[in-house]
Amino acid sequence: MSSSEKQTGPELSFEFFPPKNDEQNEAFREAATRLAAFSPDFVSVTYGAGGSSKERSFAAIRLLVSELGLRAAAHLTCVSASCADVDAAIDTFARSGVTHFVALRGDPPEGPGTPYVAHPEGYADTADLIRGLKRISPFEISVSAYPERHPESPDWETELAILRRKREAGATRAITQFFYDNEDFERYRDRVRAAGIDIAVVPGLLPVHRFASVEKFAGRCGARIPESLRPLASLSGEAHFDAAVELCARQMEDLARRGVPGFHVYTLNQHKLVSAVLRAAGFNGDRRGSRNADRQAA
Repeated sequence: MSSSEKQTGPELSFEFFPPKNDEQNEAFREAATRLAAFSPDFVSVTYGAGGSSKERSFAAIRLLVSELGLRAAAHLTCVSASCADVDAAIDTFARSGVTHFVALRGDPPEGPGTPYVAHPEGYADTADLIRGLKRISPFEISVSAYPERHPESPDWETELAILRRKREAGATRAITQFFYDNEDFERYRDRVRAAGIDIAVVPGLLPVHRFASVEKFAGRCGARIPESLRPLASLSGEAHFDAAVELCARQMEDLARRGVPGFHVYTLNQHKLVSAVLRAAGFNGDRRGSRNADRQAA
């Protein structure tokens, strides 16, 4: 089955980040190649608004589209950039074959938690960026969503109002921040529906490659680490790998029973654990490998 053919069942997508050096580039290429065996509906690449980081995003997209034949969605932020600069990036991505964008505001240069100030000649926020994208072409547009609320949102009314504006501007899919308690996702989806916001809410999942790193990520974005994950902190090697596979596969299976439209997996440019999770959850991949082979190579 080619990467362009539509899958039956839940949609599957992966997120990658652009490699910073030759060693990371090889790891990125291998991860993308291995995970392409699962015929994802699309893959996305994160975006750095400035300098070489932006150029790395362009190069990663070209590799995914031209070399691997994958359908790629380019992340795009409007922070610290003029409309002209953002529009130039859109043009570069489009010339590489991108028709799908993940539109984001982006964190201030000083880091998360500092006040966001729009560029004086830039797009004001994500909704404004979406309108800019739609003026250029009828792109498919995904946006972010936060089952446990964005750290900057004072209440759920504010959180949902922001999502509503993004939907009204033209977004059709909301990909969530990672979470580990499916009840948090269910409550969020109920809030979105009760607010009358007609948008597909796709769970974003982060398999636990290293517990300490995930705990750090969670602290930055306000995600909760439930007690069910904490035993991973004391495991290593094969035992950690197996436990991480079981936890994430079980989370996916439960979400499938809840009727989610798809899964978006944050890969961290690694394929072994992600591949093992997908096979354990019932996704058809490259059957030449095995869960045991993945575990031994980890």
